[in-house]
Order: sequence, then C-alpha cells, then structure tokens
Amino acid sequence: MSAAEDWIGRSRAATDRITDRQLAEFRATLGDAHCAGDHAPGLEWCLSPEILPADQLGRDGHPRLGTVLPDLGLPRRMWAGGRIRARAPIPVGEPVTRTTTVQDIAYKQGRSGRLGFLTLSHSYACGDHILIDEEHDIVYREDSGPGSAATPPPAEDWPEAERRRVEPTPTLLFRYSAMTFNGHRIHYDLPYATEVEGYAGLVVHGPLLATWMQHLACDLLGTVPALFSYRGMSPLICGATALIEGRVTGQGAELRVRDADTGTVAMQAHAERAERAG
Repeated sequence: MSAAEDWIGRSRAATDRITDRQLAEFRATLGDAHCAGDHAPGLEWCLSPEILPADQLGRDGHPRLGTVLPDLGLPRRMWAGGRIRARAPIPVGEPVTRTTTVQDIAYKQGRSGRLGFLTLSHSYACGDHILIDEEHDIVYREDSGPGSAATPPPAEDWPEAERRRVEPTPTLLFRYSAMTFNGHRIHYDLPYATEVEGYAGLVVHGPLLATWMQHLACDLLGTVPALFSYRGMSPLICGATALIEGRVTGQGAELRVRDADTGTVAMQAHAERAERAG
C-alpha cells in the first residue's frame, strides 16, 4: 500500500484539440446524439488519451500498471463512476489542456473479493478558462472465473420515464474504442473478455453509457447539466438491448441504463441544472 500511496498528489498534463473529423466521428458513432447548443457531453473523453508503445501495455491492453496509473496489486480494472462539473463547451480546433491528479486510493472488501478504488481529478482548460472539472473513479478487482459474478436483481419500472433504445454491436464498441484510443481488450477481444476476465461477452464501455445518459439529460433539462454524477452498477454486455431512461426530479433528473431483457441496471446517474450547482 505504501508504494501506491506515494502516487497520491502526482499530476500530469497533456494538451490536445478536437478536430472537425473527431467531432463528426463522435456524432456518427453515437447516432442521433442530442446535445445542447455547442456542447457535446462526453467529447472530452476523446482528448489526450494515454499513448504508449505496445511493449508498455499490460495484459488487458491498457498501459501497464505502474506507468501512468498506480499498481494496487489487483489485475482487473474498470470505470466505476465519476462526477462532472461542466462550465463551457470544448471548442473545436482550440488547444485544450487536461491536468490529471491522483486524488485518493482506498481498498474495500466486496462480495467478489478485494477491491481497490482510485480517484483521479481531471481539469480541462482552454488557456486560463476551465471548461470541465471531473472526478473519475476506477475500480481494481481480483481475477475471477467465468460466471463467478452474481447477477443483480431487476430494477423497478419507471412508468413516467423517457426512454431510448440502443443496440450495442461489436462495430459500435470498436468505433468508440478507436475514438478514445481505449485498448482495453474486454471491448473487442471476446476470448479475453470471457476466459480471462470472466464476463459473459464483450463489455460496453462505461464512458459510453455515461455519455448516453448525459445526452438524455440535455433533452430532459433543456441544457447541459452543470453537475452530472454517475456510478457503474453491473456490466452491460454487447448484444443486449440497452434502455437509456430518465425522469425529471425537481431541478434535476435521475437517469439509468438498463439491460432490456433482464431489467438489470448497468449504470445510474443524477444530473442538476446550473441553479442547483452554485
């Protein structure tokens, strides 16, 4: 643990820019993406990916642990959730600097074994202007065999919710991986996903689920949420129909992504308008 704790407070910065081609790819991949004005929530996750040569990658296709992220002694990792404060849109063609800081490291004992939680803070700025502040949670897990994870029960229905249906395909997962330079093999390597990490199939990206919910929140609230918090609940497997659901609650909205067949919630979120964000 002491070696991992040494990472807390470490920062790194990278500058990138969104091109017209990247924006076109983003909109084509997400389909009829509903964005408010010039905002395209989730576009920031296409900026400044970690670009390392193949000999510096781990078995999962991510940068090897201990290079850009600490090694917590647990081999599997996934997006666990996050909190986003949106201040201004990402400008196309302008340099945007993302500063990433290791904020916290914690360990817990879960039903499936030992878990490690890494919290990163990301600040996206154009010159002196902060565009987005983000806290990003990553969960590290032990290895497990196929079928070892329990399936959560179906969630209660939301009769009043607005719904969208998405059919995740291997092509969709490939295109999103390419846009974000995400090499995690659970999104494209079926034998690895099922035989090594124990999933039921290819896994839909956590940030893609969060992006679907942000775009629905834009429609429900009539604006980009000033605050958006989300938490992963269970993997959404490629081939399962995804229901993106949302309902207005006071000055905000609650949202979720469910497997249409099982009713299991893959990710849930809460969005707030600017007046609630302060």
